[in-house]
Amino acid sequence: MIRTTLTGLLCLLLCACSGTQNRDYMQPDRLYAGLETTKGDIVLELDPASAPISVANFLTYATRGDYDGTIIHRVVPGFVIQGGGHTPELTELPGDAPIQNEWQNGLKNARGSIGMARDADPDSATRQWYINLADNERLDTARDVSGGAGYAVFGRVVRGMDVVDKIGAVETYDQEGEGDDVLQDIPVEPVIVKRVRMLEPR
Repeated sequence: MIRTTLTGLLCLLLCACSGTQNRDYMQPDRLYAGLETTKGDIVLELDPASAPISVANFLTYATRGDYDGTIIHRVVPGFVIQGGGHTPELTELPGDAPIQNEWQNGLKNARGSIGMARDADPDSATRQWYINLADNERLDTARDVSGGAGYAVFGRVVRGMDVVDKIGAVETYDQEGEGDDVLQDIPVEPVIVKRVRMLEPR
């Protein structure tokens, strides 16, 4: 079921591909996504073989354009940048049903890897993702604070890590208030993900 869904989404996304940039670094048997941000472009290599559920989930939101116009709402220098779930006005966007946590798929939270953001519940990830700014081995470890599980990686940055680092160095602030809905480490100048699209190897 997952394989069929992933194949269908891939066909839809590849038909919508555009652009003429040099893609010689891409391999024909891999899956790539481009993130256009206000700080520059980032290219991800997704790994559906290791993380089929997480990749299919990411493609679902990308296919619908749900990531377009969202922001990087959390930046922790030397740790991660996080996005996929908030508008520039800091409104949290609704997500689909949570997905299974694929944290034991062999992929590690190394610098440049992209993973599924979630709450303490291991199987609570929906639409938000993060990119590691450093090797974050603790995210691969089952700890009490993370619900006895690690965080699932489903791809890596193959172009634009300089853009990721640029985002990782922006000035941030904490939202005032109390409770779980209060955000921290918000970029002072919004970093907008203008659109996410699939890139076809040429």
